[in-house]
Amino acid sequence: MHIYRQIYEFAASAGALEGYVYGKDKLNELVLEKWCDNLLGAYGLFTPEVRAEWQPACDGTLGRAIRSLAPVLGEKHELIEKLQSMISGPLPESADDFHKKKWFQK
Repeated sequence: MHIYRQIYEFAASAGALEGYVYGKDKLNELVLEKWCDNLLGAYGLFTPEVRAEWQPACDGTLGRAIRSLAPVLGEKHELIEKLQSMISGPLPESADDFHKKKWFQK
């Protein structure tokens, strides 16, 4: 698979996870476990140079997912730790923290 498609597939899956967990108080942990494992596997396929290009955006997307999941699963849950392993910067303040400008905004 071409690298651009791999990046798109990873980003789409991360964004879908963020939307799936947002504002929920009940979650299917088996679905989440598979989803997080797939994301982690895909993340590991990218070289550090490739990840460096989109890591801040990934930090925001997965960070907001963590902020949604932590109140439901707990800060030390295995799934939180898996997602955290794909983040290199600070977590967003909340699941609603969209203060960062997108590259295409003026």
